[in-house]
Amino acid sequence: SPLLHFTQLPKSKFTKLNVISPSVSTQPAVPLEETTQTDSCDQDDKFDWFSYWYPLMPVCDLDKRVPTGKKVLGLDVVVWWDRNDNEWKVFEDRCPHRLAPLSEGRIDQWGRLQCVYHGWCFGGSGDCKLIPQAPVDGPSVHSSPKACVGVYPSTVQNEIVWFWPNNNPKHKDVITKKKPPYIPELDDPSFSFHMFNRDIPYGYEVLIENVMDPSHVDREGGSPIDIKIHKIDKNGFTTTEQPDRKWNFVSPCLVQGTLTIKESLDSTKGNFSQTIPRKDLFIFLCVPVSQGNSRLISVFPRNFRIWIDPFVTRWMHHVMQNLVIDSDFYLLRVQEEKLMETSPSNWEKTCFVPTKADGNVVAYRKWLKQYAGGKIDWGTKSIAAVTPMPTREQLLDRYWTHVVNCNSCKGAYKGFKALEIFLQQKSYRKM
Repeated sequence: SPLLHFTQLPKSKFTKLNVISPSVSTQPAVPLEETTQTDSCDQDDKFDWFSYWYPLMPVCDLDKRVPTGKKVLGLDVVVWWDRNDNEWKVFEDRCPHRLAPLSEGRIDQWGRLQCVYHGWCFGGSGDCKLIPQAPVDGPSVHSSPKACVGVYPSTVQNEIVWFWPNNNPKHKDVITKKKPPYIPELDDPSFSFHMFNRDIPYGYEVLIENVMDPSHVDREGGSPIDIKIHKIDKNGFTTTEQPDRKWNFVSPCLVQGTLTIKESLDSTKGNFSQTIPRKDLFIFLCVPVSQGNSRLISVFPRNFRIWIDPFVTRWMHHVMQNLVIDSDFYLLRVQEEKLMETSPSNWEKTCFVPTKADGNVVAYRKWLKQYAGGKIDWGTKSIAAVTPMPTREQLLDRYWTHVVNCNSCKGAYKGFKALEIFLQQKSYRKM
């Protein structure tokens, strides 16, 4: 990952890069050994995009006072805090009355989600609690099933809100059968990290390739990387780098790796050294938003040098991460546009990937073609073609892609704006 450049690693010998696979049913149920992979695929092995959990947002970037609208898999959803049930809820982002977006509404004094257009109110189960225009002594029209809002199954895991993209009532208890991929280090108090999110103006496929590509870190002086692909199934794949380095893709969103460092520390009580393992994890959650748009949620937990974290704020970390992401924005958007011109299904014929260094990208494209038909299933939504190419300045505008969606950076932005106005006024008075 290019973000390795911003991790202050101790002076030690890198000995191992391992993947900690999520301890849930979404991880590939296969041993990490090389095997011959055929191109045949049974119908039962076809990847169903609407039968997996998707991350929406880190909890730290959500506001319990207002609803927040998001798009995933072409679905418009609204996430809001139901204080009556004391949990986050995910609804269809449309009022059944006149289809106004509920994300533009508010949370009323009774903790209900209220549409801003005509004031209809909804409870945590999607049931309509109030229609202001209905006569008090008339029929109870608010109790009609047609007055209800679609509710998606949702849960909070690792301080991230996840949702299941099917609001059919039969999926109401899906969390008891299938859970999002679990990352234990994010719940381990010995690890320190800051969560990051950003809307990306290129597609999910390109985003996955980018975060799994170790070669593009050093574009001018790259070196051979021996990446070997292991058995692929519909739940993902694992690849290894030499010596003993591994990446894991857990479909459809998680890319994860762990860097284990062994430090030799001299004891003050004797002439011997002690080997202490230190871990630096790289976690990328890549979310398909719409054609040509995606969302990245990234976390880099570590259990060493955590003493420095109180002195480096979250927004400072985000400045560094945004710099890395910005370095690729323009070229990846151009790359995607050229690929769309030639048809993504012909990726292996369009792109020349003769070296083992492209093993991760090849493995992903093979998974996508073999198990997902070579493309994302957008369901019944009519997905328009990729929007016209924005200018470089538009692509690098962080305000709308990150700042407005990050509580830390939004607060820092307001603080700096207030400081700027204060200094301007002070300078004016001196004139």
